[in-house]
Amino acid sequence: MLSTLRAGWARGLERSSARLGRFYLKSLMMIFLVSGIPGLITGALVYEIAGGRMESELLQQHYKQIEQRSRNIDDQLGNLELLLSHWAFDNKFGSGLYGLDFVRNFETTNDLTKTLFVMQGSNAMVKKAELYVSGGRKPVLFNPEYSSLGTETSSRVYEPLLRGPRETFWTQWAFDPDRPQDKDLALVHRIPGGSLQPFGVLVFRFSGEKFANLLQTMAPYDGGETLLMNRSGALYVSANGSASDSPFVQALREKVEAAGQPQGSFFLDWKGITYTASYGSLSRIADDWLYVSASPISNITSPVVVISKAIILVSLAAMAVAAVLAWLASRKIYSPVRRLVSLLGAPDEGGGRQDEFALIERKWRSLHEVSLELNTKLAEQLPQIKESFLHQLLQGYLYAYSEEDLLRRMKQLKWELADRRLIVLYVQLIGIGAQEGRFREGDEGLVTFAAVNMIGELAGHRFEQSSTVNFHDLTAGLLVVVPDGDDYKAALQAFGEELTQSVNRILNMRVAVAVGRPVSRVSDVPHAYERAKQAVGYRNFAGDNQIIDLEDIFAGGDPEGEPRYPFTLERELIQALRTGQEQEAEQLLEAFLAALAGDGAKECDVQQGMLLLLGNVQHAILVSGIQPSRLFQGENLYEQLSGIREPRRMLAWFRKKVIRPFQTELASRSDAQVKRMIEQAMIYLQNNYMRDISLDNCAEHAGCNPFFLSKAFKQVTGKNFIDYLTELRTDKAKELLRETELKINDVAERVGYQHSYFNRIFKKMEGMTPTRYRELSRGG
Repeated sequence: MLSTLRAGWARGLERSSARLGRFYLKSLMMIFLVSGIPGLITGALVYEIAGGRMESELLQQHYKQIEQRSRNIDDQLGNLELLLSHWAFDNKFGSGLYGLDFVRNFETTNDLTKTLFVMQGSNAMVKKAELYVSGGRKPVLFNPEYSSLGTETSSRVYEPLLRGPRETFWTQWAFDPDRPQDKDLALVHRIPGGSLQPFGVLVFRFSGEKFANLLQTMAPYDGGETLLMNRSGALYVSANGSASDSPFVQALREKVEAAGQPQGSFFLDWKGITYTASYGSLSRIADDWLYVSASPISNITSPVVVISKAIILVSLAAMAVAAVLAWLASRKIYSPVRRLVSLLGAPDEGGGRQDEFALIERKWRSLHEVSLELNTKLAEQLPQIKESFLHQLLQGYLYAYSEEDLLRRMKQLKWELADRRLIVLYVQLIGIGAQEGRFREGDEGLVTFAAVNMIGELAGHRFEQSSTVNFHDLTAGLLVVVPDGDDYKAALQAFGEELTQSVNRILNMRVAVAVGRPVSRVSDVPHAYERAKQAVGYRNFAGDNQIIDLEDIFAGGDPEGEPRYPFTLERELIQALRTGQEQEAEQLLEAFLAALAGDGAKECDVQQGMLLLLGNVQHAILVSGIQPSRLFQGENLYEQLSGIREPRRMLAWFRKKVIRPFQTELASRSDAQVKRMIEQAMIYLQNNYMRDISLDNCAEHAGCNPFFLSKAFKQVTGKNFIDYLTELRTDKAKELLRETELKINDVAERVGYQHSYFNRIFKKMEGMTPTRYRELSRGG
């Protein structure tokens, strides 16, 4: 990559050198013909014109190249910021990590380590991808593998990164408390993304060598200097490893400060070498970085100066001496061309005299092919980057960005927004799992992926600019850009009808499309998306395909309706549940939903009605003496029910999650004697698990036959006898492994197992050997 960029520099300088070489040869011919005093005057003029012209042209060329390379570096740094922000908002780094026991939850720990390895390999400049989490019993660090930190290391190195006004920032930081002088350039993002109370940070630590190589792409020659710093001077990077207080760096900074301009170029004479320097700024997160690139041009201009002086001296002598010196001078002038050929790495073919410019042309064609390949790869990655950015925008994760920042990001992603408006469409697929459908429950991701591809293809044919977002839950978002003043409604209506027909024909599912209001500001897009998402709730619940225009729905204010709630059916349903009539309760539930969804009811009304029924059923469960949180195992039933949009799936969910657990609990309470018998058996197992226990001797202790005990044990505990005994023994073994130094053989005997069988059953239950479990439980 570095050689490719340097070759780009060489192409520009080759053009300048070729033109100046031809100009200078003509000047030498004039001096050859005019000797003496006229030759002296001519040589002086050539020296002045050629030297000045070359320096001026090199300065302009250097400034243009530096400006272009700085934009490339700015884009790369911006992509790194976008990549880290994307991961910071990922659910893997959400609030669930706060206070988590990473040793016990080793599966989560392993998943985080794998994710950090993926992040670390996503960009060549990232040396380390780290995750620091505080707030638990003790702070932990993934680097990228899990390790615990001492209080001193945590407070000195990582805790300061959690403080400050910015959520994302660049810094030069000493991550090794024993070596505070060794600092790495790092990009830090606090987690969870967007939280006002972060408890950890994601860190990209960059390779100093690769970052220096990136800066070196701004310099056309070796021996120069390229440096990057922020305006406060707290962050400083040099491509050649020069210290910030070195004399040469100080001279460059003084020249930049004396110029008083945000960007520009100048010459600097330093220790007999002339440097052309260009500088400018890079806009990073809440900060401005200054870059300065200085390259020596004396090795290009020195032949001109030497030969010109020689011409002046030779002009004082005879014409014959002038001719000889002219020949020598021509050889000197050829040296820049030879140096360019060497820099481009052109091969020596055949050993004879070659056309150097033909070699340069062949090399240029090769580099051009490489450039086309890189552009192709960029074009392949751009859709994924655009979708990631659009997903964050629609979900409101970019609320802290100003309108100017959002416009700049959109422009970087090839969006053209001048004199245009943005419209958000929300698409919902309906009918998965239906008998006539082609897909079943669990295929939501596959169906949404197919639909998103169809949406993107159809939108690409009808709109100038568009981009889709896959929400993976039978819904998708579409952002389209339309010119100001155009009649966009007809195009959107035609697009909705074409999409509906395609989904009906290919996926055999129905579609509801909500069209949001057009907005002119990028920062208004999240609000437009939320309104479009709400509008889908006003679709006809029992209807077919629908295209919903937000402006039509709310043209006269929010829509008003008088949804009818079947109170009589609700009372009969709750009574059937209280008396344990499960079959009748399911029939009443079907009648209740049919009455609620009849006569063109809206989706939002049906969902509100079902949520109200759920609340009343939970109240009845509580009155009957059963704690709903225990019965439903802490699940958020309201959230689950709110995500279901189809009658058939609502019925299946209500039967599985509400009716059947309640009826099972009632049935289990009907025979208190059976429960007492099982409680006695469980106490017997708790006291004798280390002995050779069987179902027969346990039944004998409880005073019943083994068959009845097995059936009652499953009914009361939800587990069969052997599974319960195995889990009991495994839990006791885990306690001994954590808290004692007993050998594995002794642990097996204490919980009633032979050593060989204990290893097999423990690995089956816990997914690891007893030895490995002991190591993990002690932080090893």
